[in-house]
Amino acid sequence: MNAPLGTRRLGATDIEITPIGLGCMQFATRGMTSALYADVGGQEEITAIVKTALSGGITWFDTAEMYGRGESERALTTALRQCGVSPGDVRIATKWLPGFRTARSIRWTIGDRVAALQGFPIDLHQIHSPASLSPIAKQMREMARLVRDGTIASVGVSNFSAQQMAKAYDALKAEGIPLASNQVQISLLHRAIETNGVLDTARRLGITLIAYSPLRSGLLTGRFHDDPKQVTSLSRVRRVFGSYDRKTLTRTAPLIDELRAIGKAYGTTPGQVALNWLVTYYGETVVAIPGASKPRQAEENAGAMGFCLTAKEVERLDELSRRCGALSAR
Repeated sequence: MNAPLGTRRLGATDIEITPIGLGCMQFATRGMTSALYADVGGQEEITAIVKTALSGGITWFDTAEMYGRGESERALTTALRQCGVSPGDVRIATKWLPGFRTARSIRWTIGDRVAALQGFPIDLHQIHSPASLSPIAKQMREMARLVRDGTIASVGVSNFSAQQMAKAYDALKAEGIPLASNQVQISLLHRAIETNGVLDTARRLGITLIAYSPLRSGLLTGRFHDDPKQVTSLSRVRRVFGSYDRKTLTRTAPLIDELRAIGKAYGTTPGQVALNWLVTYYGETVVAIPGASKPRQAEENAGAMGFCLTAKEVERLDELSRRCGALSAR
């Protein structure tokens, strides 16, 4: 294999992270998580997943209040301690849930986030969606207070449009603090950031985009193309979210075939090639947080950082992705 991918900076902060992190939504067993994922199997399995991610070189983890009301945060930090990791050894990102809440809730609930993370610092605190009852400027002022008092290290947003992201950036800039990130869906099958202004705005303002669902809910691994019957084993919510149907499998087959061919040349899986493309094509602007419900998946995710695609390979995947309608995906 050629040279591995190096670390990159989180926005305009001094925080360094690996191009691939670990999304930890599946560590919770309540709420939306249960509708999307099967139970990973308890704390022992979660610890095995985290240990594998660490061994593969992953240095940061993304969780949220919404993932089981602290369940994911507690499971993650319990696993880190069981792996011998001390606070400060890795980076942790979490999120505040804005639904039917005002900006003051950010301050009122930060103690719960700190408690759930069990002594591990909040390196990135994010607004989970632009659905708060308060204006963006007020939310950013509350976040800025937490930065100034040392409770959190940096501020991010999630699912913000280009305009909303710019408003958040301006509000934080007035407080002397940079907006570090915006977490949005990006993959070879979902490239709306290129047409809705999010990518251009992020690059202009120096904001990192954190890609969730970077494997399009498993579709880019090729497993469902190999055995379409596996689709029936997924929850109905996940089938709808991932557009798992025969038409989609047929439309995306040429892209999956190319991912397989490139992976064979590198001794990697289609999913690893898809992740490598994602953090290569967009340069330093995009990092990704694939999830893992098994240790081998965490190993595969980390392995995506172990090689670099050639310009020709990147361009070929770009072309096939466009034919799949990825630029217009919503």
